[in-house]
Parts: sequence; structure tokens; C-alpha cells
Amino acid sequence: MNINLKIVLFLSLIFLHSNNLISQDQEYPKSFNIENKLPNIIFMIGDGMGLSQVTAGTYSNGNTSSLEEMEFVGLQKTHAHNRLVTDSAASGTAMACGEKTFNGVIGINSKNKKLESILEYCITKEYNTALIATSSIVHATPASFYANVISRRQYEDIALQLRFHNVNYFIGGGQKHFNRREDKRNLVKEMEGEGYTIVNNINNYKNSSSDKLGFFTYSDEPPQKSMGRKPSLELLVEATLEKLKSSNKPFFLMVESSQIDWGGHANDLPYIISEFKEFNIAIKSALEYAKSDKNTLIVVTADHETGGLAIKKGNLKKKSVSGDFTTIGHSASMVPVFSYGPNSKLFTGIYENTAIYDKLKTAVDQTD
Repeated sequence: MNINLKIVLFLSLIFLHSNNLISQDQEYPKSFNIENKLPNIIFMIGDGMGLSQVTAGTYSNGNTSSLEEMEFVGLQKTHAHNRLVTDSAASGTAMACGEKTFNGVIGINSKNKKLESILEYCITKEYNTALIATSSIVHATPASFYANVISRRQYEDIALQLRFHNVNYFIGGGQKHFNRREDKRNLVKEMEGEGYTIVNNINNYKNSSSDKLGFFTYSDEPPQKSMGRKPSLELLVEATLEKLKSSNKPFFLMVESSQIDWGGHANDLPYIISEFKEFNIAIKSALEYAKSDKNTLIVVTADHETGGLAIKKGNLKKKSVSGDFTTIGHSASMVPVFSYGPNSKLFTGIYENTAIYDKLKTAVDQTD
């Protein structure tokens, strides 16, 4: 064999080996940000959704859930600044803003300092932003992403802060806190006067071309899913993702399935399961988007567990479960964190709920 032929064979082997390495990389597109773009973030919160709620919902759903498609799982500790058992204000603030605070407080730390949320941080990075809740939009969890108040019950103050915020899209109940207020102000008209479009049905929401759009689903708190709450969370998520996608900018979307928590407070397992099943379908919609987009991080977690639920018996064939509750309040149990997409491995392990903020921020900064 002459020297030229040896060189050709050697170079051919290198070429084939390099092609094999490339093809191996291409087998894992869902967690690989090829263009090094800022990642989209879909942060989904099942309020009150501990491991027992996930278990009950999964078994009642034919022993399967969309959460099984997530790449990584972790656990977060939910305690407040000075209480082992948290509430949604303190836990929402911890996840959204990265600091522990007192129960009942939103967006202000234990030293009375106003905090910047991850949503607000994303705005500084020129993200579009959106909030969706199956409660009122001024409820503690969604409010943690845009408001700073001493008491979660300051609904009218929270509404006023949303009126002056730069959230692109928001969906939830609670319109009365905007247009039937003690101070007689009509924040809906004020927002419309400054560029917002405010709608009250899904068709108008889907058809609007406005990049500042609010959809009030109900005047007060929405009813539970089993009592006819519409539109479905899945439809709200899909409609909002379509809008965010069309902007060609990175986005941060927070989605809360609010009423898993309310079922826990009522010690009503069918209520919990019904809300979980709707949330499960919305998670599926988010996953389908992320799989197609390949640059979207999804994080699904809870702010705390509600009800101290224990699953005691059931029937897989009949898709039925039953259990007992230990409280009508929250518990101190750790809650799961499921993640998928670029930087999803950040969310493995056991950590404080404040680390959620840090990990989301890192996911943004690592591709900045």
C-alpha cells in the first residue's frame, strides 16, 4: 500500500468518525440550544400539588401523566422565613424572587425590601411575558411575579400594580378588583387608554393582534373545573403560546393551576383530581410546544402541599383512588420539581424554594 493511499484511508476514517459524533449529538435536540439563543421559559405551578396529589391524579388518569415525559426531577423545601408551613404568598415570592419572606407577604423580603421577580428580570433581557391562572389574576401566586405588598389581601393594590406593569399577556379571574373598586377608579379603562386591549372571551383573545392583552375569565374567582369553568387551561396555554411564538422574541410564561390547592383545603379528593387532570393536559400542550421548538425550558412544580393527603387504597382498573387528609391547611412536605429542555438538569437534587429563582435566572444567563 503506497503512502498516498494510506493518507486517504486515514482521512476517510477521521471523516466517518466525526460524522458519527455529529449524529450522536443530533439524537438529543430537546436539551441542546444549537443557536445559543435566549431560552423560552414555561414555568408551571400546581398550587398545593404535592407528591400525593400527583399520585392520585396519575392513578386516576389511567396510571399515566404528562409529567412522566419530563427529563429530570428534583425536590424543593417550601418553608417560609419564620414558619415551617408556608402559604402561597411566601412560597410564591421565594420562587419568583429568590428570597424567603413572611407568610402573607408578596414580593417583599423579611427586611422590608422590595424584590425583583424572575419575570421582571426577563423583561430586562427583552423577553415577552405572560401570566395565566385558574384563580383571580391578583391571587397570591400570580401576584408574586409582578407585585410588592405587605398583605396578599390587598387585592386592589395588587391590581393597581398590574395596571402599571409591562406584562404582555395575562389571563385570570378577578376583574372586579379593576373596575368595581373602593377608590372608584376603573383600571380596565385606564389600561385600555394606555395601549392594553382587555377582553372577556377566548375568541376575542385569540383574534386580537395586540401585544398588550388582558383576558378576564370571571369577575370574581373562577369556579372549579367540575362545575363548568371555561375556557380550559389547555386552550389558554395554547392560545398564549401562539401569541408568544409570533413575536420572534424569547418569552417567560407562568401558568398556575390554582385550584388543586382549593380541593386540598376542602379535603375533596375528586376536586383535586379534576384540577390535576386539566393541569396534566396543559402540561402536555407545553411539552408539545417545547419538543417542536427545541429551545424552551419547562419547569413544573408546586408552591406547597395542601391537605396532608395520604393515598390509602384504590383500583387501577377502575381508575379510582381514595385517601385521608391530615389538615385543612398546608403541610411542610417537600414538593416535586419536574424539568424539560435546555438547562433542565439544573433542577435536579434537593434545595430551597428560593433556588428556583436562581436556577431560572441561570438558565437565562448561561445563553446570554
